[in-house]
Amino acid sequence: MALTEPNAPQNADPIKQGLQVGEDATQRQMRGDEKAAALLLALGPDFGRPILEELDEIEIRILSRAMVRLGAITQQMLDELLAEFIMGVSSTGPMSGNSDTTERLLLSFLPQDRVEQIMEEIRGPAGRNIWEKLSNVQEDILASYLKNEYPQTIAVVLTKLSPDHASRVLSVLPEELALDVVQRMLSIDPVQKEILEKIESTLRTEFMSTLSHTQRRDSHEQMADIFNAFDRQTEARFMTALEDLSRDSAERIKSLMFTFDDLTRLESAAIQTLLQNFDKKEMALALKGASDAAREFFFANMSTRAAGMMRDDMEAMGAVRLKDVDEAQSRLVNTAKDLAARGEIVINKGKADEEMIL
Repeated sequence: MALTEPNAPQNADPIKQGLQVGEDATQRQMRGDEKAAALLLALGPDFGRPILEELDEIEIRILSRAMVRLGAITQQMLDELLAEFIMGVSSTGPMSGNSDTTERLLLSFLPQDRVEQIMEEIRGPAGRNIWEKLSNVQEDILASYLKNEYPQTIAVVLTKLSPDHASRVLSVLPEELALDVVQRMLSIDPVQKEILEKIESTLRTEFMSTLSHTQRRDSHEQMADIFNAFDRQTEARFMTALEDLSRDSAERIKSLMFTFDDLTRLESAAIQTLLQNFDKKEMALALKGASDAAREFFFANMSTRAAGMMRDDMEAMGAVRLKDVDEAQSRLVNTAKDLAARGEIVINKGKADEEMIL
């Protein structure tokens, strides 16, 4: 395995250059995430890329941060790391991938609360943040939990859900409590960030984690994730066939999917935040295959100059492959989900027939 020295020539591989190995480095004990980062850097792009492609975005971010902080390592540290890796792989014997083994592996290099959050996302209902997850919890189960909370807390929770789901939860709460909650929702003030974070934390630790252990993930939610990953032609083909077999299942999957077209239901501020966090060339490619209504929606949330430049970029592209457009739109949707998970935007997927598209 060829490794790049600190004085490597400028035409050397930039990824391998990231792993600085030399005798002048300080010998130290590496954490689990640092070991993974060093190993991937040592493997280089040809062998490291297939591994990175199997990781989700959160894992990639963790490794990226570890790579940035890694600094120079000694040859002895690298030798010990490679030996540890080889011994670990060769001595494992038969392996089984499941929740327990995954959780134990994550605990070896991540804090427990971070691991619990990751495993909750894997086991729990669909959604990238706590409010999306709650929107996929059956109203009677959610109401059963909320009825033991303070009415003001219930009011805050329901204001964060879609109106459709909030109405169903209210309808199964005890009537006196439900009326109290309605009154509080009518006069509710903006909730302080600290209070909202405390509510989110309580819901995550006391409700969602318990629910994830007792409730099997709905098969329609799993299938919605699969359909989200399809290109549009494959999705249309499978959805048409499914509608012939079971229209109810098809409609349920559609309601759980979050697609490029759903972005047009975001508020103006959310769209502008999304535009600021997405590459302009990628955006032009994504809009190249969008409907006229979707294009105009995005253009309406840009300055006149920016919209004009975006149109010019799209025209300059000429003909593009549908596959490339689908991938760009998928990346845009995932960026929106990541922003929602960080609390920077709110995704509220309403019914299409209740929305207005300019």
